[in-house]
Amino acid sequence: MSIRALLALSVVFIMLATTGWTALRPGGAGDPRAAALSSWRHGTIASHKLPDPDSGARTIARFFASLTGGQRLKLTERYPLIVGNLNGAPLTLRYRANHAAIEQARTAETARSHSDQFTVAGRIDAARRAARYTSLLSDHRQILSFDPTGAGRVAEVFGDLKAAERVSVVVPGVDTNLLTFERATKSYAAPVGMATALYDAERAADPGVRTAVIAWADYTTPTGLGLDASTGNMAERGATRLNALLSALPQHAEVSLFCHSYGSVLCGVAAPDLPGRSVSDITVFGSPGMRVQRASQLHTSAHVWAARDSSDWISDVPHLEIAGLGHGADPVNDSFGARVISAAGASGHPGYFAPGTTSLANFTQIALGNYAAVACQDADRTCTSGLA
Repeated sequence: MSIRALLALSVVFIMLATTGWTALRPGGAGDPRAAALSSWRHGTIASHKLPDPDSGARTIARFFASLTGGQRLKLTERYPLIVGNLNGAPLTLRYRANHAAIEQARTAETARSHSDQFTVAGRIDAARRAARYTSLLSDHRQILSFDPTGAGRVAEVFGDLKAAERVSVVVPGVDTNLLTFERATKSYAAPVGMATALYDAERAADPGVRTAVIAWADYTTPTGLGLDASTGNMAERGATRLNALLSALPQHAEVSLFCHSYGSVLCGVAAPDLPGRSVSDITVFGSPGMRVQRASQLHTSAHVWAARDSSDWISDVPHLEIAGLGHGADPVNDSFGARVISAAGASGHPGYFAPGTTSLANFTQIALGNYAAVACQDADRTCTSGLA
């Protein structure tokens, strides 16, 4: 074993010793999502059994198309935590269902924040979650998915997803959950800020193109830099969820994935199973690897782009894989085979969507399909050859 590999293993063991195993908080008997699923699976509408929530977007779409408007609303009101997360259900129903589910969650967390049955820390956590729910309910926000179980999952749409010609999906990395979905300072470092920055930049660059951006925090991410962040287990589960989302997007739209940090691991795992040819681009940035040694091993027809700013600490992480630990080759290395683009102006690991950065400008042009306007990392070499 090489010295570099031994050092890599040492780093992993040090991380495990200092951060420990990630402790997920699965829902128990009182979990509202589990209760809603049980009720749905035993429910009916007009004497017809309700479909399995995991039966696929096409099956779900056909089911809702067979219902009357009144029946759809009845299901939305009765099962908001289910309808709001059904890929294939009408978008307006999902938005409406998630609004109702978030209102219910806020009521529950507000009650917990004042209850003497909880510790001080528990009441503070409940108050923080209630405040996040209040934010999600404001300003006609389009919440595409919502699950308060454990640390929580959520996704939000910016723009008109149904009519969009081009759809971008922002896939974030570690420590992403309901409480970290958005932030007041350096907003571009959280999923909502990333998606907002990209959507605004797209509209400014080409107002005539109908675009939509999804801030997709609808998978359980690793907590900190422990074992979960060093393996692909959570990426594999997240990849299944991402491909389920992609299969439900408008068929006429070109889709671009923008995958940050551990999100790039997920996108690498998801790549071979991307639905059809609808995904035109996969852009990874601040990436620890995509669990392959070369871009060709992703087995995708999508263009693969990579970026890393010079101050990103991820460059110090060993880019290799040993016995399932680590995520493979560095996507910005020439040998990997990605199209390496400039991230000039970005600062640190979370700074790629900051206003005025070349990374944000490049993401915008990739999302719009304007490949000729993309700035390569090496100004003396092209990264857009062979692209229309």
